Amino acid sequence: MLQIASSQSPVGSTIFACLALAVLCLVVLLILRRYLPLRTTPAYLLVPVFFGLWLPASNILLVPIDVASNAGPDDESIRGIWLPHRALLVSWRILYWLTFVLTWFIFPIFAEYSDAGYREPKDRLIYSLQQNFQYYAIVLGSGIVGIVYFFISYGPSPTALKGLIMALAYCWGLILAIYLMGHGLVAIPRNLIKNASASARLRRLQSRAPKLYENMEDAILNLEDLEVQVSELSKRKTGSARDFQGWIEELSDICNIPATRPRSAIPRDNDSRIIPTVITEKYLADLTRQLVRAKHAKSRYVEEWGRLLQDAARTQAILDSSASKKLDFGAASPSSSLIERLTILTPYTRYLLYRQVVPWLRVLAGGFLGLASLCITWSELVKGAFPSLSVIRFTVVHHWTGDSGRVGFAGQLIAAFWILYMCTAALHTVTEIKVWRGRALVKRNTAHESAFWYAGQVARLSVPLSYNFITFLSPKIYKKTVFYNLLGRYIDLTPLGDWFDNLFPVLILLPVLATLFGLYGKVKRFFGFGMDIVDDEEDQSSAGYGTGSWREGRQLIERELNGTSISRRLEEAASRTSSSRTQPILTVPSGRAEGTRTPFATSPSDHGLATQSTSRGRQRGAAADLEEPEDDNFFANLGHRFRNTMDTIDTPKWLQEIGDGLKKPKWMGGDDQGTSGGSGTNDNDIRRWFGGDRRIHL
Repeated sequence: MLQIASSQSPVGSTIFACLALAVLCLVVLLILRRYLPLRTTPAYLLVPVFFGLWLPASNILLVPIDVASNAGPDDESIRGIWLPHRALLVSWRILYWLTFVLTWFIFPIFAEYSDAGYREPKDRLIYSLQQNFQYYAIVLGSGIVGIVYFFISYGPSPTALKGLIMALAYCWGLILAIYLMGHGLVAIPRNLIKNASASARLRRLQSRAPKLYENMEDAILNLEDLEVQVSELSKRKTGSARDFQGWIEELSDICNIPATRPRSAIPRDNDSRIIPTVITEKYLADLTRQLVRAKHAKSRYVEEWGRLLQDAARTQAILDSSASKKLDFGAASPSSSLIERLTILTPYTRYLLYRQVVPWLRVLAGGFLGLASLCITWSELVKGAFPSLSVIRFTVVHHWTGDSGRVGFAGQLIAAFWILYMCTAALHTVTEIKVWRGRALVKRNTAHESAFWYAGQVARLSVPLSYNFITFLSPKIYKKTVFYNLLGRYIDLTPLGDWFDNLFPVLILLPVLATLFGLYGKVKRFFGFGMDIVDDEEDQSSAGYGTGSWREGRQLIERELNGTSISRRLEEAASRTSSSRTQPILTVPSGRAEGTRTPFATSPSDHGLATQSTSRGRQRGAAADLEEPEDDNFFANLGHRFRNTMDTIDTPKWLQEIGDGLKKPKWMGGDDQGTSGGSGTNDNDIRRWFGGDRRIHL
């Protein structure tokens, strides 16, 4: 390999580059296979997403080759993998412009196309263009100032317009990348170090369990509501529904209502009023879109809940193995990977591995990545003012000749590691973001719109991070690269672009400090925000019903693993009765239900009786729901609570003495016996406006 790297002919380097690209293709295919069913996924999704992942991954290979290929003729003996200038130029042009088109045009249009809900491709394309028109209008409006600035500075010309487009795309990508990377540089090593302790890892899993279970319940109930609409819609055979009978049958097939878990025993009162009188194409498209999103949301939370239970069971087994010195995880689940199914280790060696070796490996990996994060942060801070103090430039350039230097094969490997870690930190934060329409990566069942969106983020972040990395090096090195001549010279074309590229990365301190000291949770608690932007472990310790007590999570996990939760008993009861009934009737054994009336011993199917309940109200016990259904609306419940508060307040003495000596007129219904001024028990006080019978409603 070193002989190939030091060869003066580019043949060996070309072979190495081709093999590396083939390996990247294989890795991308394995990633797609993990998150998408390859056989059933349409080609219009697989092909763009494949290139949306493979082209950015090629940056990790092409940037080190580009940096090493610019050595002078007398330095060829110390160069690593290198390619001719023409080959690099063609490669960079293909990679950059394909990535640009995928990011700004193909992915947004195909994402809305897959999420349109219409049946015909023409209608879906029209819907996608309409949705993206607003997006492109905002982008164009925000770029008008830049267009005016460029045209005033350099005159209207195709070169100025091209430079403007490339510079604005880079600036927007860099803004997003710096924030995401700053969060990930802290989160990745911190998670590795914290997960080294099995007891602390189990405690965090238990803290996540109540909130995740509540989200899963909400997703299942939302899907059931939509299935009710489809069921009621399928019963209409006349009127406007007759024109869309084929579409309605397809929705029924998507729901697969007879095969799904049965709903509550008592149907909803407003099931017949949820369908509009006139069925339109727009209504069916909206219903299809909501149904597809609800199915993927349910699949997401069910998969996350199953993975949490599996991790909790394995972690508990590791803790329990301390006494016997033997560790056995039991039979592997059908969804386990091939490595997890292998049983090469004995119980004792498995105990040594997971109890002694793996924790130390996590600590070492967390410490090493923490040091790498510190180097990246420091290099971002000093890049503009003191570029010679950058740590990364000394790890990549090993052969210095004055102020310049050459990059060898070892430096190329280190450069590939830096770029890979920077991209991984940014993409790690993307998976934790909670503000984008509930998108998530689900094993073998990722929604098409989510796949396009995540591929778009990978393509959007790769080029800015790659160029940001080469600016860590000496200007005499990176200004000779083809990448700089393609993109960098347009960024540095104006003083504003040069200042932005050098000064804006300093703001990486904001997400780094916010993540390091848990400022997200503190700001949310201070201002009372109800939405989480990113997962903040400092905020997970805040106790709250349905959001985070680890004791509640421990009880919930134990019930699920032991099969004693109400949801499992209801499913077993439904499976026993499904063989003799066409539509199973949901029943709850009274004796067993009384013993598990806890806030989290509820099932996603136990809440069909309360049509207007919130997610907190859905956590009520199933037995209590069957005994006394609540029919009051929001205003009635608010009136009951206000009356209960007023009944518990004693009338102050000074207020009781105000009416002494005064007699009510007869037209107000007053008499001498009705003004006792007691502790708020007469029938003419203000509490009559909220019910009047003085009974406390719980």
